[in-house]
Amino acid sequence: MPYSSAHRQKVRQSIIESARRLFNRHGFDAVSIDGIMAGAQLTRGSFYSYFCSKGELYTEVLACFLTDPQWKNTWEGIHIDMTAAALGPQIVRAYLSRQHFEDVENSCPMVALPSDVARSGKSAQSAFETAFKAMVKILEQGCSNIDHSHRAVAQSVAAMCVGGMVIARAIADRALADELRGACMAVALKLGGWDATMGSNPAKTNAYRVRAGGSSSQVRGAGRRVR
Repeated sequence: MPYSSAHRQKVRQSIIESARRLFNRHGFDAVSIDGIMAGAQLTRGSFYSYFCSKGELYTEVLACFLTDPQWKNTWEGIHIDMTAAALGPQIVRAYLSRQHFEDVENSCPMVALPSDVARSGKSAQSAFETAFKAMVKILEQGCSNIDHSHRAVAQSVAAMCVGGMVIARAIADRALADELRGACMAVALKLGGWDATMGSNPAKTNAYRVRAGGSSSQVRGAGRRVR
């Protein structure tokens, strides 16, 4: 009896999640199909029922919480209210949080996989671009900087978030890495025009609060976990 579509979707998602964890931890080249399937508790033989190649799977892995409503991963203690008016500072604080820094396997793929993407084909680059554009769009909508175009500010803040986390992960000195995340967070919030708003009365904006070092945080009101 053939499997139901719901079962096939569940299995497919398990393969994607296993691949995401392994790619984030080890990179594309170091991960085998055998390892991916073992991580999903499946046999290698079933892989090709869902994907034509590891490269096709890689493109699926590049989805993130900004583009995929089914995103299952979460950074412990970090929540984002996607319906809140003050969404920009939530994204910045979540992205540069200690929790995201430490949770390598559940990283946003824009942080963990940029060098792999640069070496990959157009499909992977397009998926990465889609995620970055989604982040820019969210940041642009909430930007209150009056000195520069909101698009330019959003692009700069997104690049600071992604690049800041990439560099922080590459630094051996943990204190310096934490200092860098805090600096990027402070400057990104100021550039977006969110520092004064969040500092004055966070409860007014469905507050999302993380100290520069990245302590746990929460959203007041209905929220959605970071996926």
